[in-house]
Amino acid sequence: MTIHRAMQIIDYLTRHGGQSVRGLARGLELPLGSTHRLLTDLEAEALIERTADDKWEVSYRLLHLAGLQYERIQLPQLARPLLEQLAAETRETAFLAVPSQDSIVYLDKVQSDQQMQLYVELGTRRPLHCTGLGKAILAFQPQWRRERFLATARLEAQTPHTITDPMLLALELDRIREQGYATDREEILIGVHCIAVPLLNYAGNVVGGISIAGITPRIGSERFDGLVRRVMAVGGAISTRLGYTKGALVGTTLAAQERT
Repeated sequence: MTIHRAMQIIDYLTRHGGQSVRGLARGLELPLGSTHRLLTDLEAEALIERTADDKWEVSYRLLHLAGLQYERIQLPQLARPLLEQLAAETRETAFLAVPSQDSIVYLDKVQSDQQMQLYVELGTRRPLHCTGLGKAILAFQPQWRRERFLATARLEAQTPHTITDPMLLALELDRIREQGYATDREEILIGVHCIAVPLLNYAGNVVGGISIAGITPRIGSERFDGLVRRVMAVGGAISTRLGYTKGALVGTTLAAQERT
């Protein structure tokens, strides 16, 4: 019932704008005391805020959360043409994924024209710590989120190459931020290499990632540097479409900004 009433308050403020406690209680036909307690709880979560004239209104945090969800819904449609371009240019399977708790979820893929294909069903979840996409997303999250993940996540081994030591993974994430891309060298599947980059939105927040993946001889070869450049270029173009305006995905620049 409390959650239901909290949602009533958020919905009412969204539709009618700033309200006093009495006006809100009257409009929703709720007891004055209960309304005030709910407003205080919602303020503590930064979902609503009090104005200078002692009225209550929806906060920008709620707008931000709604914007993130909108981006997630729109992301596959926005990224699809560039994902197709990436798969065609590299002749490797291209993937799009977003974070979900301690995992990534695959939202889209474009198969390559190679005889040996990588099959991943859309909606599949994979761990953050042992996928190129997961590490790219994790590395560009705020420091407190990285630290919480390293302190609480179960870093289970998927292959003999999986990083399961939190200290080693922390060093790997620092390296990813510096260079601007992540790799998965047979860390989740033997015989498969991956190159991944994060996708950043208008606020500089990581909202997903793209990658290419293929069998080890194709990715881990003299083509590697060229493939990295293509993935970073396409990732930068998608981030620009999301409103990111700080230029190309250069890891050293972003890392320096977080330290200052």
